[in-house]
Amino acid sequence: MSSETESPRPKSPASQLMDAEIAEKEGEKRELVEHEEKDELSGSTEMNFIEHLDELRGRLIKSGIALIVIMILCAFFSDILVNQLLIAPLKNSSETIVLQNLVPYGQISLYLQVIFFSGFVLAFPFLVYQIWQFVLPGLREKERAATRFVISFISLSFFAGIAFGYFIFLPISLKFFAGFGTPLIENNIAVQDYISFFIGALLTAGLVFELPFISYVLSKIGLLTPAFMRFYRKHAIVTLLVLAAIVTPSTDLVTQLVIAIPMILLYELSIGISGYVNRKNNALASPSQ
Repeated sequence: MSSETESPRPKSPASQLMDAEIAEKEGEKRELVEHEEKDELSGSTEMNFIEHLDELRGRLIKSGIALIVIMILCAFFSDILVNQLLIAPLKNSSETIVLQNLVPYGQISLYLQVIFFSGFVLAFPFLVYQIWQFVLPGLREKERAATRFVISFISLSFFAGIAFGYFIFLPISLKFFAGFGTPLIENNIAVQDYISFFIGALLTAGLVFELPFISYVLSKIGLLTPAFMRFYRKHAIVTLLVLAAIVTPSTDLVTQLVIAIPMILLYELSIGISGYVNRKNNALASPSQ
């Protein structure tokens, strides 16, 4: 009789800890079940592997169609593109340089390369848009809202690099080529070698000017910090000077600085962008801490 009226014994600390762990696991299970039920009710927007392939195929088809349409438009102005844009920098560098066609299909190949390259440059913003739309489903809502900014930033950086390569890098390089060496040797350049140098120089400059965006992406995912870039600033400047000396045919220091200074400015701009992104990341993470 006395046992019925006895109060329950208090649980030991080990038992209380075990009960707390069991309750926590049950709560996690309930949250997981609720999340799965919510996904089932909403239809779950995640795509499987086949759907990703279909999405990629659709984006590639749209990009290919846009590129072909712009190439057709460029074909109508192919003579202007070849005479006024392609050959003009070479003629402005020297009156004595002569372009030579060494194969029967040389000029046809030249025109096709000019049309394709022009179409690619003009279609670049649309191609970036298609790539961005492909990765968009995996981004957060705030990142999706920055679509216009990202596309504009990438496109403007690429066009700035193309302009730098065409108006600064090419004239300096071609003038050096034209004035170097003995006048007893004529500078007759194969047209295929010239178009390869022309396209390579512009594409390289366009890609180099994407450094700020690369810095933005790496900082966004936490792989790059402004402190890291400031710590290795001297190393980066030396590397950029060496790179400028390699890509610049002239041994003149002034000419090399003309190429190196924009690269150094891009690095400094990347530090500022990395700092801005890291401050935003820290501001978003601080409330949850």
